[in-house]
Amino acid sequence: MSALVHDFPFDPAYGFTLPELLDVAPPPAPDDFDAFWRDRWDAAARVTPEPWVGPLVEERTDGRVYEVSYASASGRCGGWLVLPPEGEPVRHGFVIGHGYGGRDGVGDALPLPLPGSAALLPCVTGMPVRGLRAEVPSSAERHVLHGIGDRDSYVIGECVADLWGAASALTELAPGLAGRGRLGYLGESFGGGLGALALPWDERFGAAALTVPTFGHHPLRVTLPCVGSGEAVRGVLRAGSGDVAARVMGVLGYFDAAVAAGRVGVPVLCAPALFDPAVPPPGQFAVFNGLGGERELFVLSAGHFGFAGEAEERGRLAGVVEAFFGRWLGARG
Repeated sequence: MSALVHDFPFDPAYGFTLPELLDVAPPPAPDDFDAFWRDRWDAAARVTPEPWVGPLVEERTDGRVYEVSYASASGRCGGWLVLPPEGEPVRHGFVIGHGYGGRDGVGDALPLPLPGSAALLPCVTGMPVRGLRAEVPSSAERHVLHGIGDRDSYVIGECVADLWGAASALTELAPGLAGRGRLGYLGESFGGGLGALALPWDERFGAAALTVPTFGHHPLRVTLPCVGSGEAVRGVLRAGSGDVAARVMGVLGYFDAAVAAGRVGVPVLCAPALFDPAVPPPGQFAVFNGLGGERELFVLSAGHFGFAGEAEERGRLAGVVEAFFGRWLGARG
């Protein structure tokens, strides 16, 4: 498509062509990256989810929506549960992440990619409206910095645990979904980055779709201006001493979605964008390029930016997502 007209003081394509984006390799991993995440997963897996399901919120032809809450390694999380229409059995399951603004309902998550599906849509730690915590900032610019001085206190780790907790709650509510490879994951932007970090360690997920994923290639990302949460991280690095910058970059190494992607063994459909003022495209493509298993690419013209033809492009992506999960999860229902 022709160049997008914008008024940002930087180029949201960052001068990269598609072939150049496809050459962006993930950065090196910390030596104990795998051990760190396996320990986090082990702790999360020991939590009994204790799901609570509220009254019916909305009934649609493509599903019934309920409020839900569950226990996570980070505390109690809220969200929404989607079940198939009355009388239809649960054959498939999805955990659906959200962007860096939280969610106040199921939004455009319905219809789900496969018929006969249940889904849990969590609000992760600190995020509106059902993940709010008194001690955790809810704005993206402050949330992304919460606990960033230490890998064990960084809030992003708690958010990843919330996705694992959502899977535990969903499989307890729909026991037929329990087992290896029975769940799908969907996540966009913030939810895409969290998904890449969560997937390698949880064998309950059998396929995933990550759209404009964030947290990819932090060493490169912090060199690129943006209007998203990454700019808040850049601000800390600019304002801090050399010791502060080194400590923050050390922590970010454990939360790099492109590094985690290399550990993902299940099929992933990745939809990065060529132009994105909030999540720089080189980081998005680093996630796709790093994927360690079967992978599929759908290139978006832009992310976090409206343009002529966006609705049609998103419609095509929805069809690709449906076909993708039909191939990889459909036969397991």
